[in-house]
Amino acid sequence: MNFTGFDQTDFDVFHIDGLDERMKALKASIRPKLELLGTHFAEELSLLTSDEMSFHVAKHARRTVNPPNDTWVAFANNKRGYKQHPHFQIGLWESHLFIWYAVIYEAPNKTAVGSLLEENVPYLRKHIPGEFVWSDDHTKPGAYKMKDLSDDQLLHLFQRLQSIKKSEILCGFHLPREEAVRLSGSELVELIYDVFVKLIPVYKLS
Repeated sequence: MNFTGFDQTDFDVFHIDGLDERMKALKASIRPKLELLGTHFAEELSLLTSDEMSFHVAKHARRTVNPPNDTWVAFANNKRGYKQHPHFQIGLWESHLFIWYAVIYEAPNKTAVGSLLEENVPYLRKHIPGEFVWSDDHTKPGAYKMKDLSDDQLLHLFQRLQSIKKSEILCGFHLPREEAVRLSGSELVELIYDVFVKLIPVYKLS
């Protein structure tokens, strides 16, 4: 795989004004790299999950005015789409690289996922590293570190997933851009793989 990693130019795409201008730069610099990661990790995740995983690079096709503030490649056991399924993501905000397990608001089984997560807090404490992060909204860059969340706060996130229509749950790892740009392509692939290995126990619950 001829993946060279991400550089400052990739992250700076999100400073470009205008939808057309930003999308042109995104397609030129970031999307080819996401395609490479998609091809590679669809195979790796198929082995890790025992599901046949397909990759889907974000197209941002519904946007007509506001340019995207992040972009990603997603992996799900469905060839036609990922939003309705528990899935994995690799992507960029201006500030960081993210590597996620995600159940977003379109997923019809998110109530069941939330219930399973709620019942398995000790299991999650055992398997998810303290430096990993949780989020309840994929459209915002912020997240909460596992080590900083009490059991009650985790339960609140999982219960919210069951009771609020637009709720989501994401678990994974954030790598600040300053660190991401220092890694070679092979180093970054190794890191992403390691994160996915650690996220498999959460995926198995769904």
